Amino acid sequence: MVDVVVVDYGMGNLRSVEQALHKVAPGAEIVVSDDAKVIANAKRVVFPGQGAMPDCMRELDMRGLRSAVLEAAHSKPFLGICIGLQMLFEHSAEGDVAGLGILRGEVARFASNLHDAQGSKLKVPHMGWNQVRHAQHPLWDGIDQDARFYFVHSYYVQPQDVSLVQATSNYPQPFVCAVARDNLFAVQFHPEKSQSAGLKLLQNFVQWNP
Repeated sequence: MVDVVVVDYGMGNLRSVEQALHKVAPGAEIVVSDDAKVIANAKRVVFPGQGAMPDCMRELDMRGLRSAVLEAAHSKPFLGICIGLQMLFEHSAEGDVAGLGILRGEVARFASNLHDAQGSKLKVPHMGWNQVRHAQHPLWDGIDQDARFYFVHSYYVQPQDVSLVQATSNYPQPFVCAVARDNLFAVQFHPEKSQSAGLKLLQNFVQWNP
């Protein structure tokens, strides 16, 4: 039984996630795998993703990994990253596609006419460093309020249940950038690219016993 498996469905910067996990947990057995049995037998599961939601859902199903991911999300410490957060919800406006439906809610696109407080036009995708205001949760232990994390996304989640919300960021209005329920935690930003704050979150995940 491996300590942490990073789910490989062909859509993500998996090596940077793997390397960051090795950095925070040098003694742990960490593997990148597209094998449903390996995912089922791992102690912890990291579910990253990059690209377009329709492509991610199609690849997940083509590789026969949907049921393994669903089971892991309900039964063991589970961390979703970027599209790996969005795929947990019921439906995405990106391609008008159904998600995994683990969490109730929608994935919406940032408006195209966003402006900051000074009136300057904001670009979509939202790309770069942004402050994160978080709630209390073991995965935030040792991470400062308003710590900065790295984002690359045009879509954001809108949970139906506000109790899921674990953090927000502003672009320019507040949007949800982290959710949690029981053994599941998922973030819109990239902890593997977020220097010390991101590494601390990954370290907390590896040590988390929900």
